[in-house]
Amino acid sequence: MHRYRFLLSLQWVILTLVAIALIPTMIRLGFWQQHRYEERTARNGLVSTALHAEPVPVERLTSPGHTVTRAEKYRTVTATGTFDTAKEVVVRRRTSSDGQVGFHVLTPLVLTDGKVLLVNRGWIPANGAQTAFPKIPAPPAGPTTVTGRLMADETTAASGIKNVDGLPDRQIMLINSAEEARRLGARVLGGYIQQTAPEPKGGSPEQISDPGSEDAPLNYAYMLQWWLFAAAVPVGWWFLVRREIRDREEAAAQPQPEESEPAAV
Repeated sequence: MHRYRFLLSLQWVILTLVAIALIPTMIRLGFWQQHRYEERTARNGLVSTALHAEPVPVERLTSPGHTVTRAEKYRTVTATGTFDTAKEVVVRRRTSSDGQVGFHVLTPLVLTDGKVLLVNRGWIPANGAQTAFPKIPAPPAGPTTVTGRLMADETTAASGIKNVDGLPDRQIMLINSAEEARRLGARVLGGYIQQTAPEPKGGSPEQISDPGSEDAPLNYAYMLQWWLFAAAVPVGWWFLVRREIRDREEAAAQPQPEESEPAAV
C-alpha cells in the first residue's frame, strides 16, 4: 500500500475532496434539468392541444372574475361585439417579432350581452414620444366577430414586468381584467385574447405570433451531460492516480548518479 501513500499529501487530499463534492452536485444538476425537461414537455403539450382545439365562443371558457387556467390558456375563442376605441389603451414596453420596442393595443370589445372582452389587437411602434398616446389604426366599425387566443391576466410575478403608477393617460404596463373592470366600470371577462382574425388592414397593428414550443430536448441533453460528467469524475480521478503511480515508479527506476570520491590531497 506504500504506492498510495502520496494520496495523504495535502495536494491529493484537496483534489479528492473536490472530486467527492463534484459528484453529488452534478447529479443534482442533472435532476434539475430533468425537472425542466418534464415541465417544458408538459407545457408544450398543453399549448399544442390548446392551439389545435376547435374554436369555441369565449363565454364558454371565461366570465367576469374568472381566472384563466393553464388548460384554457391559448385556446382559440370567438366573440361578436363592437370595439370601443374611446376607451382603448396601450401597453408599454412591448416588442415586435424583430425586437423593436413599442406598444400593444388593448381595445375593449363590447359583446352583444353587454359584457366586455379585452382584445390585444397587436403591436405598433412607438411613433412619437413615449409619454404621448400613439397613433393607432382603427379596428372595424360596427358589430364584428373576432377570433383570438385566450390568455391569462398578466401579473408581475409571472411576467417580471413591474406595474408602476403615474403613467401617461391611457397607458398601462400589464393587461389585467380586474384592473380594467375598475377603469371601465363594466363586467369584464377574465383574461383577454390575442387577436388572430380578422387580419388588420395594412398589417397594423402587427398581430402577435403564436407562442411556439420551448426547447425541451435541450434540457434533456443537459441532463445527460451532467450525469456523464458525474460518472467521469471518479474515472478521471483514478486516471490521475494511476499516472502519478507510474511517474513515481519510473522516477524510482532511474539509475542514481554515483557520488564521486574526494580527490586525494
